[in-house]
Amino acid sequence: MMDLFQQQMNRKDEHVGHANQQYRATSAPEFVETRFVHHPFTTVDVADVSLQTKLAGLTFNVPFFINAITGGSPLTTALNQRLAILARETGMAMATGSMSIAMKFPESAQSFKVIRQENPNGILFANLGAHYDAEAAKRAVDIIEANAIQIHVNRAQELVMPEGDRVFSNWLKNIEEIVKASAVPVIVKEVGFGFSREAIAQLESIGVAAIDISGTGGTNFAKIENGRRKEDKLDFLEDWGQTTLTSLMEAQGSRTPIIASGGVKMPLDMAKCFALGASLVGLSGEMLHLVRKDDSLPDAIHTVQTWKEQLTTILTLVGADSISSLQQAPIVVAPSLQNWCDARGIDWKHLAQR
Repeated sequence: MMDLFQQQMNRKDEHVGHANQQYRATSAPEFVETRFVHHPFTTVDVADVSLQTKLAGLTFNVPFFINAITGGSPLTTALNQRLAILARETGMAMATGSMSIAMKFPESAQSFKVIRQENPNGILFANLGAHYDAEAAKRAVDIIEANAIQIHVNRAQELVMPEGDRVFSNWLKNIEEIVKASAVPVIVKEVGFGFSREAIAQLESIGVAAIDISGTGGTNFAKIENGRRKEDKLDFLEDWGQTTLTSLMEAQGSRTPIIASGGVKMPLDMAKCFALGASLVGLSGEMLHLVRKDDSLPDAIHTVQTWKEQLTTILTLVGADSISSLQQAPIVVAPSLQNWCDARGIDWKHLAQR
């Protein structure tokens, strides 16, 4: 019978395989239908633009980063090594995948340590599930000498996962205890099902440093876990949750800094996320696609450098010389977002009239 460690490593590899199969190159219609207001005249030149952004007391020279992907098996160790080199060579921050396997099986920790070894001076986020306590969070941070820790909330994924958790009532209390005890900023992150303003308010009340709203439209973990189920599939949950842009609308007025992720494909998508209030943008599926092959690093580095140039071009066109200025740019949200906001009592018209 396969031992538990091997089962967990296999699950990590299965997740990566399914995520690669889900990859698509085009932006979701909601991103396409959300449009900036174009003004022919601007006082901003290309040389005026800075991409630097700040969040949770940290300064990011690149406003997008490698979001949580993987780790814990030989295959995913190699992926993490390539991702870490990509982050180092382009100046991006990087989050690890879930480090729960390293909490249970310390021998897997090297799969995560390799990230810090390859990128000794970069900004790194550790990552654990909300069912872990403050001591486990500290261990995760120590393993990679993390600058912050993501605590992921993935109830929809767990319920579809055959071997997933079924107890969730202690999550908010666990997060509160982690926030109190942590020496580094605590970021709470969804895994592709989005956020509501009510949940954002709950996290604001316990003092988290930032919230990654991680909406639908990118890697679909309900679909991944259904793909792993042998029978009794819960495929009706594969469309569950709020999209990334819907979640950003839910976050309007948030006092806590927001990270946008979920289906972000290109710099124009990133710019729209910033205009809707995000301070930082995370990409997982797109980054995994860039480094999926052993010899992919040169092309991946070139792509990310090109993204930085393209984002600078977009800011110039909008007339924004910084990410904080872009957050005030006039933007008309997609009709689907307008309908959602009307139903939820969220003002969307002011965004187009700034």
